[in-house]
Amino acid sequence: MENLDIKTVAEAVTENIKTAHIFKKHGIDFCCGGGISISKACKKNGVDYNTIIEELKAIDRDASFMNNFDDWELDFLIDYIVNTHHKYVEENIVLLKQYGARVAKVHGHHYTELLEIEKIIYAISDELTVHMKKEELILFPFVKKLVAAKKNNTSVAIPHFGTVDNPIKMMEVEHDDAGEALRTISKLTNTYQTPDGACNTFKALYSKLEEFEDNLHQHVHLENNILFPKARKLETELNSI
Repeated sequence: MENLDIKTVAEAVTENIKTAHIFKKHGIDFCCGGGISISKACKKNGVDYNTIIEELKAIDRDASFMNNFDDWELDFLIDYIVNTHHKYVEENIVLLKQYGARVAKVHGHHYTELLEIEKIIYAISDELTVHMKKEELILFPFVKKLVAAKKNNTSVAIPHFGTVDNPIKMMEVEHDDAGEALRTISKLTNTYQTPDGACNTFKALYSKLEEFEDNLHQHVHLENNILFPKARKLETELNSI
């Protein structure tokens, strides 16, 4: 990777998704908070800058097609997000609610943080369900119209929401809210560390929560740092013709 000194965290992850694992390992937010330089992110999180840079430089530069999200057409990227990340949320939020309810009922009297975690899981479930439907029914179809208009050299009628920037801003706020909720869960679970003697369902809950957070980080990165900026730029280009 070139010119790491001037890259933001989000830019590094956009260029090579594998860098996300390094930032995650060191507790650096690469999705919602990825708009700052790597050096500032290191300082903010108390991480040695030189250590991060060495690890980033060691990454295999030959990213596979499946990691080259920044090169994909927006309509293809949208389909990937829906079929991979939206589907993941829909399937796994059910498991989280089941695990959360069971563990809170059995162990909540002793580990009271489980009661708060259960509440947050249900809140995230409701919020993400509505959020994804808004994307699938409103924002994503319009972005696909923009892509088609560019390919076919045609125009796009002004949508009822005025400009693509309006729903995108709403989605970004909701991404921040979901990220904050999962950060709260991470703190409540001591970064997903189960207590000694925890039963298998207890362990399954924490494991699934950590996996869910990792998936959401990837999900939000693809939208906040690749899809949304390109959709804004595409609309501006079409409007200037």
